[in-house]
Amino acid sequence: MAKIKLTKNEQKKQKDALKRYLRYLPTLMLKKQQLQIEIRRVESQQQARRAERTALSAQLETWVSVFGEEADLSRLMSLSGVGTETGNIAGVDIPLFKAAELEEKPYDLFLTPLWVDAALAIIRRLAALDAEVYILKKQAELLGEELRITSQRVNLFEKVKIPEARENIRKIQIYLGDQQTAAVVRGKIAKSKLVRVNA
Repeated sequence: MAKIKLTKNEQKKQKDALKRYLRYLPTLMLKKQQLQIEIRRVESQQQARRAERTALSAQLETWVSVFGEEADLSRLMSLSGVGTETGNIAGVDIPLFKAAELEEKPYDLFLTPLWVDAALAIIRRLAALDAEVYILKKQAELLGEELRITSQRVNLFEKVKIPEARENIRKIQIYLGDQQTAAVVRGKIAKSKLVRVNA
């Protein structure tokens, strides 16, 4: 704890600081709650997309195993990019998933099995789900970092700054009260001496 001056000016400064901390603390606590809610929402979205991806992958694998034909689907389509835009949650800029940008390569309709068209539709959806899960993971990381910083600020205010300001105000009040009492006592002693000298 820093050394404080035991003056009325310092007392006013400490009281102003305490008011400021007490005014900002509820805002920080609200931000912390909002971030926690958003992190839970993002995590549940991630789980839903992963479950959907698992179901689609299983569906695709059964097709390939049923038909037993060799078709290299990975060479027919590739992910060229992910379309995002920026959103803001509780003062944090986060990426929002728009679309997966896929590059499809032409293939011979006579030489490829019939089921490849349906399989490519599923692969499009799988690529979009993978890209969305990646963006959701990025969102969770950014929100988690902001939650960590906000939690540190809440703890700083609750456990350090507010108690410190209250203790400083208490010390200053005690000191100023003692000074005032000492001044009154000195005044009474001086008055009684004057009365004795004049008598």
